[in-house]
Amino acid sequence: MSEQQSTMRAVVQDSFGGPEVLRVERVPRPEPLPTEVLVRVHAAGVNPVDWKTRSGSGMAGVLGEPPFVLGWDVSGVVEAVGFGVTTLAVGDEVYGMPWFPRAAGGYAEYVTAPARQFARKPATVTHEQAAAVPLAALTAWQALVDTADVRPGQRVLIHAAAGGVGHLAVQFARHLGASVVATASPGRHAWLKELGADETIDYTAVRFEDAVRDVDVVIDLVGDAHGETSRRSLRVLRQDGLLVAIPAGVSPELAEAAAVARARVTPFLVEPDGPALTTIAELIDAGQVVVEVEESFPLERAAEAHARGEQGRTRGKLVLRTMD
Repeated sequence: MSEQQSTMRAVVQDSFGGPEVLRVERVPRPEPLPTEVLVRVHAAGVNPVDWKTRSGSGMAGVLGEPPFVLGWDVSGVVEAVGFGVTTLAVGDEVYGMPWFPRAAGGYAEYVTAPARQFARKPATVTHEQAAAVPLAALTAWQALVDTADVRPGQRVLIHAAAGGVGHLAVQFARHLGASVVATASPGRHAWLKELGADETIDYTAVRFEDAVRDVDVVIDLVGDAHGETSRRSLRVLRQDGLLVAIPAGVSPELAEAAAVARARVTPFLVEPDGPALTTIAELIDAGQVVVEVEESFPLERAAEAHARGEQGRTRGKLVLRTMD
């Protein structure tokens, strides 16, 4: 086997730091173990957890010290299958969020992972669009469906609704029959209403707790350092309402404040979920859910993609292309 066949391009970092630590190198190409598939990656999603991990927070404690290859969102084509795989075959177009929170190495030309951590890619979208889906969509789906058990007629408040997770959470909550309140900058309001938000709140002009009441579920995607958004969100919940604190988790102070407010609060971390991705693909192919990709970058411009994402003004998702 030639070096070209046994290696691949990947975005590697040797130290924690800013976007400049990311660079493309040739690294060994993985081989699938039993129950695994080898996927030729066409595109990889870029998520906040990526740049947080790159800088030494996020999932850095799980991955350990560099060097490592970031990335968990992938869309591509099955190139080889390991012994025992019966759910996928060579040539299948798939997407997934393999291994999270352990290293998946999605910023690369190939990844291997258990077959059941992937699902068939939505047929109506490109690989770039599909790569924007898994981590964000599974976060929104698992938070709303599995954690909050959102039911028709409930009111759901979604913070940072215009972001990667948020714009999908708006659509899923509407699909579940909930009334959706979304916080975002004013330039995103018309778009969010197109996606299904019933009410929008300009967080730059008003305090959301002065604009909304009697909410059943709050999805806090802001994750500010001191948990201010989560603490303020307790004021808008009905008694026994649920706050899902996604990026920041639940501090002892927040748990105590929730008890005083007679509200429930829970931390959350997304998990690989092939069956949920199958359901999400069906919703996308039925036209009930759309995924927004603000921009895609070639693999060599991963640092630029991270710098863009860290500005915090992205509409939807950013994506890396491994094939042009």
